[in-house]
Amino acid sequence: MESKEAAIGFAALAQETRLELVRVLAARGATGMSAGDLAVALSIAPSTLSFHLSALEQAGLVQSTRQGRFVIYAVRFAGLRALFSFLTETCCNGRPELCGDLARLLPDEAHEVSVMTPAFNVLFICTRNSARSIMAEAILEKIGRGKFHAYSAGSMPADAPMPEVLERLRVMGHDVSGLRSKSWNEFTGPDAPRMDFVLTLCDPQDGEVCPDLGSRPITAVWPFPDPAKFQGSEVEQTSLLNELYGMIRRRLEGFTSLPFDSLDRLALKARLDQLGNAAAYTR
Repeated sequence: MESKEAAIGFAALAQETRLELVRVLAARGATGMSAGDLAVALSIAPSTLSFHLSALEQAGLVQSTRQGRFVIYAVRFAGLRALFSFLTETCCNGRPELCGDLARLLPDEAHEVSVMTPAFNVLFICTRNSARSIMAEAILEKIGRGKFHAYSAGSMPADAPMPEVLERLRVMGHDVSGLRSKSWNEFTGPDAPRMDFVLTLCDPQDGEVCPDLGSRPITAVWPFPDPAKFQGSEVEQTSLLNELYGMIRRRLEGFTSLPFDSLDRLALKARLDQLGNAAAYTR
């Protein structure tokens, strides 16, 4: 970072409201907040908020993306890191480790940036973890080609996956030997794999609440119909399962095709939400 860029960044932060904006947005991570929610949270007029957000965005400290009718704002952590690095990179004649706590302001790794790169851990969640999330886990493991590690869990897991679902997966060429229904509690402990993405496959009207997996995962809701509610003859139910399989696979093919090396966390969140909106009960 050049001195001129650093001066712009620090100048943008040299105002109480902007400092508070950055702190509030930092707490939300990649999820970000809409302008309306920010105005309410900080009790400031929308026009005033817009002025301050614009200044922070021009300084590279905040980024915005449109999601439907809303504009979502989030902190550019890479921008903040660059400012901190500018302050500390000359510490002790190029040996910042001698500068005590100031060294903590530097990135943990030289390659740490705001974009994300594979391989990723992806957790699929639905209530019973017996059908939709099981399908998604199996499909992503197959089409992810080692770049994605798929997991699934439920808030109230069934004793086992639906036999009809396992049979459909076998027919489609998936290995189902390791598939089982399990609680999301398996993914909340210190020894659990760290998730990069958590995708909820239930209808939002089901009131599903994701477990607290920290600020690392990017979350999204991809609602799909529940196979347990399918009615009709065996032939009709098989047809519906095939349709559901196709719906989930198409979304996951879109997911795995995203340009992860060029999208930051906020942009990835927006793209996941777009895929979720497209997936809602379409056939």
